[in-house]
Amino acid sequence: MSELSITTTQNVTINFNSASIGDRVAAQVVDLAIKVAYLVVIYMVVFKNFGIEQAVDNMDRWSGIAVHTLLSFPAIFYSLALESMFEGQTVGKRLRDIRVIKIDGYQAGFGDYFIRWIMRIPEINLSIGLVGIITMVVSDKNQRLGDMAAGTAVITLRNNISIDHTILQELNDDYVPTYPLVIKLSDNDVRIIKETYDMSLSATDFAMIDRLKDKIETVTGIQPLVASSTDFVATILKDYNYYTQKM
Repeated sequence: MSELSITTTQNVTINFNSASIGDRVAAQVVDLAIKVAYLVVIYMVVFKNFGIEQAVDNMDRWSGIAVHTLLSFPAIFYSLALESMFEGQTVGKRLRDIRVIKIDGYQAGFGDYFIRWIMRIPEINLSIGLVGIITMVVSDKNQRLGDMAAGTAVITLRNNISIDHTILQELNDDYVPTYPLVIKLSDNDVRIIKETYDMSLSATDFAMIDRLKDKIETVTGIQPLVASSTDFVATILKDYNYYTQKM
């Protein structure tokens, strides 16, 4: 299982683990079972019991092919439709806790999913999955050809990465910032501040937080409106997130 470093639109680097080949194959098996089940229901139940089979028999060859193709559309476009609707997940991927993402940090779009889907023809359908598996084995990001062409990767959601590992913080919609001068800081400055702040809190090293507060004042010129160094630094982190998310 390899690690992927994704840089978000806020220039924040988040590390993910790429989905294992086993997880991807298992998800593929689940999705295949769903498509086969659909086709069985359509052709063994609906097709035979509602007069469709007899009607098709009375058609010319190409009209019959068109009807069969139309009935097969949900199975044919299954992966493309579900990944587009559920942000990179099919039923199989959701059960295996894996998801398709862009390796440049942006949300994958329909065009990306379409490229992955069309590349399934040579990778999976025509080669029984062998081309896809071989490509994933030799790729350092466990990518198949479709991923490489679309600039995507499949990650596992079963990891320890969370928002606490980045400079990002959850803010309420009604949050009101206190220190506008916080925008003088860079992403790297804030990352260092947050890491130092979190480690100091864990070690109850409030002297370090006091020094951190003094350094922030010196760099930004901000005058604290609270006496507590802990509250001040916490507010700085929230304010930085507020202003960078609004810019």
